[in-house]
Amino acid sequence: MKAPQDIILRPVITERSMAGVTQRKYTFSVARDANKIEIGKAVEALFPGTEVKAVNTMNVRGQKRRQGRFVGRTADWKKAIVTLTENSKGIEFFESML
Repeated sequence: MKAPQDIILRPVITERSMAGVTQRKYTFSVARDANKIEIGKAVEALFPGTEVKAVNTMNVRGQKRRQGRFVGRTADWKKAIVTLTENSKGIEFFESML
């Protein structure tokens, strides 16, 4: 089994993801081979006092990028939107950015 730090890679900070914080939805970049159950347990382990209600995942395709006449692609990645229960404590990192 993977460590929680290997499953949750980084938070996703965009206007749309920050709008979800008021609805107790937090967005993370996660390992591509992680499933919803592993993601939920990793969030509860990394952020004590949180209770996960639901996990939604999606695979994000990399974008085309050009460097002069050469064309490449950024890496594919997996995004998880984690919804916490009403009684759960919020994640301080996201709430400090509001």
